[in-house]
Amino acid sequence: MIHAHELVKSFGGRPVLAGVDLTVGAGELLALLGPNGSGKTTTLRILTTLLAADSGSATVAGHDVRREAAAVRRSIGLTAQHATVDELLSGRENLELFAGLYHLGRPEARRRIDELLERFDLADAAGRRAGTYSGGMRRRLDLAASMIAAPRILFLDEPTTGLDPRSRAELWAVIRELLASGTTILLTTQYLDEADQLADRIAVLDGGRIVADDTPSALKRQVGSERLVLRLARVEDIGHAGSLLGAPPGREMTIPLHRPDHLRSVLNQLHDAGIEIEHIELRTPTLDDVFFEITKGVTV
Repeated sequence: MIHAHELVKSFGGRPVLAGVDLTVGAGELLALLGPNGSGKTTTLRILTTLLAADSGSATVAGHDVRREAAAVRRSIGLTAQHATVDELLSGRENLELFAGLYHLGRPEARRRIDELLERFDLADAAGRRAGTYSGGMRRRLDLAASMIAAPRILFLDEPTTGLDPRSRAELWAVIRELLASGTTILLTTQYLDEADQLADRIAVLDGGRIVADDTPSALKRQVGSERLVLRLARVEDIGHAGSLLGAPPGREMTIPLHRPDHLRSVLNQLHDAGIEIEHIELRTPTLDDVFFEITKGVTV
């Protein structure tokens, strides 16, 4: 549904995209991650026809973004970084405005607006000015507006930035519903837990290029194995435990686990040596580990 090949873009002589390749399959959610200034929003703007690439090519829903921009726009919905709702209009009036822009007939527009207000839990507040809405409600209204024409593909540019945890969770539930209904979604986000929760695949953009592209679990496996974190009960055991386990000395130690029986071996060694443990925790690699490992030292 989305395919980009060798996208290049510079601003004032400064390269932002240096050959981006990206593919999103039908009904898939791809999360695009990257440090600030890595080109996430620039990539979305090119794919949604709002910006022309210096070179490279891209198709969305089978249409070339440069030569068939109107057809691309008819196939997509876009929720930008900042809510674009008119705060002087009611929730319903905002959706009526977007329905008019998409040239929906009055009966179809009314049916679609009622459906979206219900789906996004805004029916009770439909007659209120959007300016009285909470941040989460405004974001849901913004997302509803982008869905007014039932697009097959949805672009979400950091949709939960600035929302409280409850509002984020509510928007996640809406995104999962859209995905379950067959919508293809390209999501940019600064929140690694958001990508972990929602994405089928994660692409990491850094240095103007895609430097990783895989499932969340596969990316975590690339970083390393599980780790055992333990805290010794007695300070006087630090030296002995460090020597025994081959770990840097300290009351709290982190031991990489390289094989299935490694955990049992570590605990048996400590037990046989009479070393008591105050606290023990098993940690798996996180997307934070993935992000910091993949993006370190990459430059254009």
